[in-house]
Formats: sequence, structure tokens, C-alpha cells
Amino acid sequence: MQSPTPNPVAIAAAEEPAAAERAGVAPPAVAEPERRAGRPGPPGDGLEARLAAVTAEMDARLALAAVAYEVNTAHIETPPVDWTRIGAPPGPPGAPSPTAPAPTAPPALAPHATPIAALLHRASLRLRTDGWCAGALTDEDGHLCSQGAIRRESGGDRHLEAQAMTVLLEAIRRCFGPDVESVPTFNDAWGNGREPTRMLEQAAVLAEARGI
Repeated sequence: MQSPTPNPVAIAAAEEPAAAERAGVAPPAVAEPERRAGRPGPPGDGLEARLAAVTAEMDARLALAAVAYEVNTAHIETPPVDWTRIGAPPGPPGAPSPTAPAPTAPPALAPHATPIAALLHRASLRLRTDGWCAGALTDEDGHLCSQGAIRRESGGDRHLEAQAMTVLLEAIRRCFGPDVESVPTFNDAWGNGREPTRMLEQAAVLAEARGI
């Protein structure tokens, strides 16, 4: 069997690196495919290097902005804070907090100074405490109508009672019109004592405004 004839091209390709090495010339680099993931690259070429460069640039911009702000706001005068109008500054830890002043009770309503006003006011309180009724000065349970309450609080003084009844009728007509005939008619027209009691209070205010 004859040995295969050597290929001159293959022999030349195999001997070329050795010949180049002997001549002191580096053989041509074989093109490497894409760098494998995870394999470190040359310095300055990577995500960490790019992030460091961006961070340094941002720090420089922030420092420049801070200097510009100081320059632009140097002429603005800031008034000092008046702590007395805001509140006491916080004390050291463990220090007792200042106690707030105790709230004062609202002043009690002063009684009506004039006699008719005071009588009408007492009559309204009498209806609230003893109860209200219609159709009679007083019923079997001790409840009173508007006139019955005025008579009870007048202490038998018919002159005071008449004056109080006149003022009460005027107050009623101011609210419900001139067609109201009398205080008993107004009183008996209701199913409860809310409006008769309220009108006694209105009449007390009217009497005090007139000084009677």
C-alpha cells in the first residue's frame, strides 16, 4: 500500500506558527468570540467602573449646586423665630413638662335684673321642673300651663301677673302672628310644653330689654 501523499498547503499552515516564532514575529491572534459572562474584563471596562464614574460626576454636580445656592440666597434675611409665640422649647429628657393652666368655668348666667323679666324666667323654669299641661291652670298631677306657672311664681301679686301675661302675649304674637287671641289659647294649641316654655324665655328677654 502506498503512503498518502502529503498536502503542501497543510504542511505550510502547520509550520507557519513555528517559523513566525523563530523569526520573532507574533502570530496573528485568533479572533475570540464574545467574552463569556462572568469573565473579568480589562480595568475600566465594566458596570462597576461606569457606576463609579457616574457617582463621581453626580457628587461634583451636587457640590456645585450647593455653592450656587449659598451664593444666590446670601442676601435673603431670615427673621429669628419667636419661640414665645409658638410654645416653650422641649426640655431635657426626663424634665417635667410645664402644666397647662386649668380651664376656667364659663360664668353662670346672671338672673334677670328687672322684676317682670325675672318672673317670666322663673315661670319657664317652673314648667321645666313641674311639667306642662293644657286646658287648666294646673292638673291633678301638679302640671302647670303658662299662666299657671306665672301665677305660681308671682306669689299672688296679680299686678305682676298681668304685666307678665301682657309681655308674654306680645312675644307670642311677634313669633306666630297677630291672630293669636290670648296666652291660654296659645298654650292649649300645643301637644307638649316645648313652645310654651320657649316663649316664656323669649318674653323674659323682651321684658329685660324694656327694663320692666
